[in-house]
This record gives sequence, C-alpha cells and structure tokens, in this order.
Amino acid sequence: MTTNGNADGDKAMNGYSDKAERAASSRLYRLDAPSSISTLKSLCSRATTQSSYPHCKSTPNNIPIYDLSSYSSSDETTVSAFQEEWHSILHTGPGVYILKHFYSPTSLSIIDKSNQAFDRIIAAEASTSRGDHFAASNANSRIWNSLQKHALADSKSFIQYYSNPWLRHASESWLGPDYTVTAQVNIVRPGGAPQTPHRDYHLGFQTAEQCARWPKTTHATSQFLTLQGAVAHSDMPLESGPTRFLPYSQLLEDGYMAWRREEVKEYFAEHWVSLPLEKGDAVFFNPALMHAAGENRTEPGPSGVDRSANLLQISSAFGKTMETIDHDKIVVACWDELTALVEGGKLNEIEAECAVRTMTDAYPFPTNLDRRPPAPGGMAPESQTDIVLRALREGRTRAEVVELLRQFREDSGA
Repeated sequence: MTTNGNADGDKAMNGYSDKAERAASSRLYRLDAPSSISTLKSLCSRATTQSSYPHCKSTPNNIPIYDLSSYSSSDETTVSAFQEEWHSILHTGPGVYILKHFYSPTSLSIIDKSNQAFDRIIAAEASTSRGDHFAASNANSRIWNSLQKHALADSKSFIQYYSNPWLRHASESWLGPDYTVTAQVNIVRPGGAPQTPHRDYHLGFQTAEQCARWPKTTHATSQFLTLQGAVAHSDMPLESGPTRFLPYSQLLEDGYMAWRREEVKEYFAEHWVSLPLEKGDAVFFNPALMHAAGENRTEPGPSGVDRSANLLQISSAFGKTMETIDHDKIVVACWDELTALVEGGKLNEIEAECAVRTMTDAYPFPTNLDRRPPAPGGMAPESQTDIVLRALREGRTRAEVVELLRQFREDSGA
C-alpha cells in the first residue's frame, strides 16, 4: 500500500510538474524557444503610406516626417490630430516618426546655449569613465542625467529648452499626462563605431535570462511605459550615422527575447534604415523598436561632424525613470530665471507650465497619506508639480519655494 501510495504520489507530482511547466511556458517566453525570424521578416515587409498619416509631409524609408514649421503648438485641433497619428505610428505603425523644426530656425540659439552648457559639463567630467549601454566605454562623449546637470549649469537655457510645447504634445500622445522626463547627451565623433542593435528600457536593459522571468504580459506592456526621443544638437548627415531603425520591429511579440539572437541582428544589419536630421529636429520612437546609433563615417578635422544629440527618455507616471532626479535642486536652481522670464513676458502660461512639468515630479505617489491626504473631493494629494505651479501663480520667492519643497519632502516621508 505504501509503495502504491508513493507511486500514485509520484504520478500526481509528475502531473503537477507537467501542468506547471505548461503554465509557465504559456506565461513566460522560453530561452530555447524556436526563432521568430520569419515573423519578424513578415512584419517588417510592410510599407508605410502617407495616406495612413495624412498630416505627415512624407514617408521616406517607411518613416513619417512632420514639418512643424507650418503649425501652431497651441492649435488644439491640429495637436489632437497629430497626437492620434503619432500614437498610431508607435503602436501599430512603423514605430518611429521625425518632427522637423521641433525647435524652429529662429530658436536654434537655445540649442547653441545648451550645447555650451554641455561642453562645460563634458570638460568637467573628462577625467571620469563614461560607460554606455550598447557601445564601448569612452567611445562617445556621454553626459548621464543631462537634464539635472543642464539645469544646474545654465538654468536659463534649460528653461527655454524644456518649455517647448511640442515636447509635451509628443509625450502625452504616447504616455498620457504626468510623465517624467530624463535625458542623456551623446556625442559621437568622426570614426565613432555604431551601437549594436537593441530594444530599450525597461526590458531592453536586462539580459535574456532576466527577461525570461517576466511574464509575456509585461513584455507587451513595457513599451507603453516609455517614450524614446532624441533632439538633434548638430546637423546629422547620413555619413555621420544618425540612428538606424528597423520599422515595424516593435510589433514582434517576443522581441525583447529575440533581438539578441544572431539571425535577428543579421536581419537588422541588412534592412535598417536611417534619415538625415538638421539641428533642432527631433525623432520619437517606441522603445521596443529595434534601433542603434550609426557609425560616424565623416573625416576628422574641419569637415568632420561631431554628431550630437540630447537623448530623451520619458516615462509614464506608472513607470520608473532610468535615472534618479533631484527635482528640488532643479526647481531651486531655476526659480529666479523662471519667474523673471514669466514676469518679463518671455514665457507664456503654457510654456511656463511645460518647463515646470519637466523640472518637477508630476506623480503624487508614493506618499504618506496621514500627512498628505487626498484633496477634498479628489483621489490624490497635490504633486510636486502642482505645488510648484501654484507657487509660480502666487508669485512666491525662491526662499518660499525652498520651504514649500522642504515641507513637501518631509510630509511625503514614511
């Protein structure tokens, strides 16, 4: 009886293990799963037509291009139409679009002043090792957390740079409200090698073994938590190596597992596309889209191009940013310039709000609900963004803002 009982128990346990394995394989992607290269080829054989995105100017290399110079960022009807198309492009379309004149020709001095601040930061950090995600360490000039460092180095150009309403429109088209901005500067000099093709944050920064532990639903969800972008801080002719893309590759369901496979990298190498950018243009793309910075084939010297971009990684309120940002320091560093620009009529209300949304954390959680209960009739307390915007409307001094931020931080703690 004991033997039979053990046999029955073993059989039951084996049955349980089989069911558990089947459940796991339906929940998770397996490291030894068959290659999905044929699916990728089918997805990437699609063609982008301008009729699908009627507001774009053209679709060379399957990438929709929008020329913002003919449109007002305050025209709600136009902005809404753009946002519908941009969301569709990232969700079910080619996964990438370009915004020409993201900074207009008349505002390129903002890029120049920002570049001057970045040059000072790079010089100050020259003795340190600057690692990179998908390229050799020190191969490029890289500023991690350029957002905060820019604010501390030159608050005026920082405010002018991030007060661009088109940044908010692009961000909200994919992420909705209350997003958080992080940024990194990357400068690739003549002779700079290309990156390896990859997907991006969150799962794109993990190994295949780590990715295999996350449910398939998380793989599908990850791309909706981040918007990738880059603003051209120099002209980027094709020979300078602007970012290479594989349109429609974000649609590959197991792409966070597949992009590391050699046959997928080979397919990328044979089919990637790229487009030149001018200083002040911007490109936005789905983080699940396979992409890689290109090789800078320009010659060293006066005719060479130092390809410079401010890489924007914008996170949903429901996600986590890649970098830790000290928003208090940014607000304090920028407050006098911000109020001076507003009081002097250099920033309108919408532009000022855009700048504040970049300077602050717009999401009110986590917090201490004993000390910071939801506002009457609401579900959430004030966020840091709400407090700073209110202080700006009330004409608070820098010292008063420092105290408001201190109290907010203290009340939010455990």
